[in-house]
Amino acid sequence: MREKFGVVISVIIALSLLYFIAPMDDLMTLFGKPQNVGEIAGTGISYEDFQNELNTFTTINEITTGSSAQNEQTQKQIQNAAWQSLLDRYMFFKNCNAAGIYVSDAEVADLLAGEHVSPIIAQNPLFADENGVFSADRVREINRMAEDDATLKTYWNYLKNTIRTQQYYSKYAALFTLTALENPVTLADAVAVGNTTADIELVTIPYGYSRDTTITVSSSEIKSYYKAHEKEYKQTASRDIEYVVFEVKPSQKDIAQTEKSINDVLDEFAQTDNMKSFLLKNSDRNYSEYWYRKGELKTVCPEVDDFAFSSAKGVSPVYKNGDSFFAARVMKSANVPDSVYVKHILFQGADAKKEAEEVLAQVIKKPSQFSTLAAEYSADKNSAADGELGNIGWMTQTYMIPGLESVITAKPGVPYIVKSQYGTHIVLVTKTTKPVAKKQVAVLEKTVLASKETFNTFYAQANKFSTIANGTYEGYLRAVDSLGVYSHKQNKVLESTSTYGSIDQARELTRWVFDAKKNKASNVITVNNNYFFVAAVKNIHKDGIAPLEEVAAMIQNKLYIDKRNEKKTAEIAAQTAGLSLEQIAENHNVTVSNRADISFSPTSAAAVEPALLGAIYNAQIGEVCGPVKGNQGVYMFKVTRREQGAFYTESDAKNFASQKAQYSTQMLMPVMEEAAGVVDNRARYF
Repeated sequence: MREKFGVVISVIIALSLLYFIAPMDDLMTLFGKPQNVGEIAGTGISYEDFQNELNTFTTINEITTGSSAQNEQTQKQIQNAAWQSLLDRYMFFKNCNAAGIYVSDAEVADLLAGEHVSPIIAQNPLFADENGVFSADRVREINRMAEDDATLKTYWNYLKNTIRTQQYYSKYAALFTLTALENPVTLADAVAVGNTTADIELVTIPYGYSRDTTITVSSSEIKSYYKAHEKEYKQTASRDIEYVVFEVKPSQKDIAQTEKSINDVLDEFAQTDNMKSFLLKNSDRNYSEYWYRKGELKTVCPEVDDFAFSSAKGVSPVYKNGDSFFAARVMKSANVPDSVYVKHILFQGADAKKEAEEVLAQVIKKPSQFSTLAAEYSADKNSAADGELGNIGWMTQTYMIPGLESVITAKPGVPYIVKSQYGTHIVLVTKTTKPVAKKQVAVLEKTVLASKETFNTFYAQANKFSTIANGTYEGYLRAVDSLGVYSHKQNKVLESTSTYGSIDQARELTRWVFDAKKNKASNVITVNNNYFFVAAVKNIHKDGIAPLEEVAAMIQNKLYIDKRNEKKTAEIAAQTAGLSLEQIAENHNVTVSNRADISFSPTSAAAVEPALLGAIYNAQIGEVCGPVKGNQGVYMFKVTRREQGAFYTESDAKNFASQKAQYSTQMLMPVMEEAAGVVDNRARYF
């Protein structure tokens, strides 16, 4: 036992001794107190709180997609939905109530199946009849069914909560959009300005690119500007890093070996009577009894789809698509409907099969009494589509009770018995959509993977780099030079960053980056078993206001540009007094340009920058005006025409005011979060 479990036993004994020696507070300090995932309006969101919310939205995703598989993007969407739900609960709803906004149960009921049905419900296929049209009766039926079905109840509650939340957002946004009213004077002025157009002659004198050495920016000016504009330099914690990456790519030997392995089992693939077991053992894709339409297999492999719906027999040739090899075998061909209308009677308990057989005889004799028999015998008292007990309603291959898949190909009007996880059913298909040609296709797939030999080759390269770097940024640069590899630079890496270049799911790298000190280099970090990273931290940016030394160069450049532009504008003013535009242009080696039909409508594309546009509107026609200090240069101009039309109406002005108000609603959540002191630490845990 000492030889086999020596390390484990040693650790257990050490921890036990530590428990008696050290106070509990010291132990918590030693191992680290658990931190909150975040904080919302003074409420700490613990890891458990967020995980519970995450579990709920994970379940919702599984229900809506029919799959428990999640890629990184899906996981991120679920996490964001869970976090938003907590923001709504602890911040947004409270702010709504403080503003006198509430959403009653009666409103929610009306949005579910009343006179003002929410698009969330109306556009959900779950609540559609056989013609694909929304049915309020179907909503009420699902509501009844949810009482006895835990999964359906979870989804139903999610829909109700979503509708209630959306109503809160609509009402709160209305405070801005519906109160964006223009008074008559402002409206008339907006219409007058919007209808104005002008023609000008323009001289643009550029600032130039050479630096003016007579202009200086002192450190005291930089400090004063920084102090006055501190909020502009608020930042989120981030890191500046460099990294090299060694991608594990299958060798030609690996590709050839994978192709050989699929060819080696082709004969067995063609002859096996147990396809499910064969694919489970030999393929990266399991067997599916799904009935495919032509074109549906193109997402798997275009050649597989072409073969399946051709007149070819047996097993297809081996096709290569991307990093995988494929072969196909058509198992069944039939004309199969997309949808079937299903009735059932459910039996549960030890005698379920016997009871089902006895009732089946009655159903065969009196199919018109199906609803009556369902009322008498069925354990399912909630399925009552179209008002008849026993009616499940329209089902498809993707909207299907597990175990009842056979109804898709069942003969209408012929009842039969089938078992599912819920019990034993008598099922009866009463009508179907028009059958179309479909096929069940077995797909043999083998993905090319790097061999252990290939894997070790790339790891050795990364490890050699890491050894030269020896844990320092200086060593990292030395390794880049000596091995001639490309060093990627990525600044402002956030704690939530998971993508580096085209490589996703690289959170392991981010965690190291945020644990490391400045000028440190990593050991080899493995990502997705396909990439080996070695990274170095160049700079650390802490959460809050960026320190002056980090932004001083940026401020200096801004102040220099402001001073240069001011000086240039003053010089032009002195040089152009009493001159015509032609003389001004000649003196500065530029030309006079003409700009026609400059519009002052806020909905028109800007023809000139704002400072010049404002000057044009107020200038006297025929006079040389300026200088105007612009972003690109100094402007001198003359208005040759300015007149009003009738193309910009009161309706346009009102719509523009409404759009501005609508835009302001996009800032609601960020402003609320800032006011509520929201702290989001999810990236440390998820």
